[in-house]
Amino acid sequence: MNHRGGLVVWAIILIPVMLAAQIPGYGTEIESRIDAMVAQMTLDEKIGQLQQYAGGESAEHREMAAAGRVGSFLNVRGAESTNALQKLAVENSRLGIPLMFGLDVIHGYKTLFPIPLAEAASWNPELVERAAAVAAREARACGIHWTFAPMVDIARDPRWGRIAEGSGEDPYLGATLAAARVHGFQGMDLSAPDRIAACVKHYVAYGAAEGGRDYNTTEVSERTLRDVYLPPFAAAVRAGAATLMSAFNDLNGIPASANPFTLTDILRHEWGFKGFVVSDWNSIGELLNHGIAADSAEAAWRALSAGIEMDMEGRIYKNALPGLVERGLVSTAAIDEAVRRILRIKILLGLFENPYTDPDLEKQMLRTPENLAIARQMARESIVLLKNDKNILPLSRSARVAVIGPLADRQQDLLGTWACEGEAGDVITLLQGIRSAAVKPDLVLHARGCDVLGSDRSGFKEAIQLAKRSDVVIAVVGESADLSGEASSRADLALPGVQEQLVQEVAATGKPLVVVLLAGRPLTIPWIAEQVPAILMAWHGGVQAGSAVADVLFGDYNPSGRLPLTWPRTVGQVPLYYNHKNTGRPTNEQKWSTKYLDWPITPQYVFGFGRSYSTFAYSHLSLDKNEMGPRAMLTVSAVVKNSGRVAGDEVVQLYVRDLAGSVTRPVKELKGFKRVYLEPGESRKIEFTLGPGELGFHDAHHRHQVEPGRFKVWIGPNSAEGIEGDFCVR
Repeated sequence: MNHRGGLVVWAIILIPVMLAAQIPGYGTEIESRIDAMVAQMTLDEKIGQLQQYAGGESAEHREMAAAGRVGSFLNVRGAESTNALQKLAVENSRLGIPLMFGLDVIHGYKTLFPIPLAEAASWNPELVERAAAVAAREARACGIHWTFAPMVDIARDPRWGRIAEGSGEDPYLGATLAAARVHGFQGMDLSAPDRIAACVKHYVAYGAAEGGRDYNTTEVSERTLRDVYLPPFAAAVRAGAATLMSAFNDLNGIPASANPFTLTDILRHEWGFKGFVVSDWNSIGELLNHGIAADSAEAAWRALSAGIEMDMEGRIYKNALPGLVERGLVSTAAIDEAVRRILRIKILLGLFENPYTDPDLEKQMLRTPENLAIARQMARESIVLLKNDKNILPLSRSARVAVIGPLADRQQDLLGTWACEGEAGDVITLLQGIRSAAVKPDLVLHARGCDVLGSDRSGFKEAIQLAKRSDVVIAVVGESADLSGEASSRADLALPGVQEQLVQEVAATGKPLVVVLLAGRPLTIPWIAEQVPAILMAWHGGVQAGSAVADVLFGDYNPSGRLPLTWPRTVGQVPLYYNHKNTGRPTNEQKWSTKYLDWPITPQYVFGFGRSYSTFAYSHLSLDKNEMGPRAMLTVSAVVKNSGRVAGDEVVQLYVRDLAGSVTRPVKELKGFKRVYLEPGESRKIEFTLGPGELGFHDAHHRHQVEPGRFKVWIGPNSAEGIEGDFCVR
């Protein structure tokens, strides 16, 4: 089992108004330097800074770089390629303003970590920060200055494919991990040779896409926007995020890439954001499709006026802004302010002093033993043990094991969505990991059984024969990497193809069965959840996934992952999330209450759920006061004991409910969590602090405040269990 000591603590306070939201290294002395540059620039050079292009290999791209008429390139990587373009900009252009190179470094550059949703299942911000720091170190060594991450969209609908890129359904967990990733990418000094600028996306409410269909419209009240969807962005800005990316969706009828309320009123005026906003890919041009702009000129005017400084690949600014300035529809002051924000980040990145990348760093920084060790630990901690009846797990190393299923030996799929520069050949598959962990590799048998998609059952016979010859069967099923991520929404959340039928026929052999799920989202698995004795959710776990799963299967690591979102039983329950509002007729045994006639209203697995090879007992809930003022702080504690025989981590979770407010309040809200490592029989007192940041909400007039009244508080292992107390705010 794992032997790590200590208590992992990470605090985040959700307060809507940001005070001194500072990007690392920012100071007033930078502003005079920016003023001097802007004063020398022509209009064409200024507009060039507002434009980002994909690639950089064409003659046109090289010509624009040499003329100082481009601010950034994306999807150019490697020291040789980035240095060549940078040399044109720095040494050939009139003012020598360096380029920024951006890339979607979502969950690793070369060393691929588990997908972000899987990392969220670790509930370990410290480790998430370390993983982001590895990604930054590898990317910067290859000429990348800027990542389009983290994605911090709250998502309550697993049909939406991009749920794989975020941290799930909860604003508190999402805010905590947003800040951790920003710190990991950027560190304390953006100019450091191992750091890159973060780009927090997709601003805002993209995860509320109607029907779970990507790019779709969203309707969100301002109160829900402020209490649910904005907190992770606010936390990222407070953490010093250098840039944000606007979303594809429209929000309450106004596209996110032309929304002055979110981009200017909230982001700049309320939060004091000093960085810049880049559009998503041609999202300015797509304002025409939304029907909010009649032509490209109007789209450019709307986007710039709302607060979009950089146009990603749309060429709308390049083509339309000169004419708009000439006609007096866009002021030079507005152009200057956008340019200032971009130059500010380039200065903070140290690009004027160190524009080039040392080619020798590429070989030194990529896939180091240290990086791979962090990837393995991240994969371990992301695995969620959903079921372990009769303690089937952990397995004996001397057991004869049949590993079946279409994903058991698929390297590419373990990389997951947005695999950046990850290479399938670097991936340790589950079959490889299990064989390496077994006493003898030949004790581990393998049959695919079927494909991920399709109806071909011709491989069932071999799989069943191997199952009958084995002591235990491990079925590795789920989604291939291309079934989640951008533009990969699914209307049906069941196992694709005939995978469930394969599991059913193997189960019919009577052999002990373990199902390992690999996917980028929750799956509806009611039969498996009921009939299979042991289930692991291992997501798309990155290059070390196979070793990490083997560590859990054979007991070298005690699983500690917890679900960062609610798992439905059937897609008809969606959207389903733990922090819902109550109704006037809450669920009960009576007909006239909120429920379904054909399915339970309860989820398959609740938010925060995960089992362990040990057991943990909660007792002695204590509050340091029973009454408090609206600005006071309250300490809540409980004693947690490892009541089992195995050492391990418990994720202790704190939930709160405001029993009566001026607007309806959620039935529960996560307001704190701590990972604690306990030896068998060991107890520890775990404390949390509650104050205005945790107890406040936005009232009917969208004012953030703590209202007087009674509150309930729970400390427990997930959103459905725990010991309970109460207190009063005067």
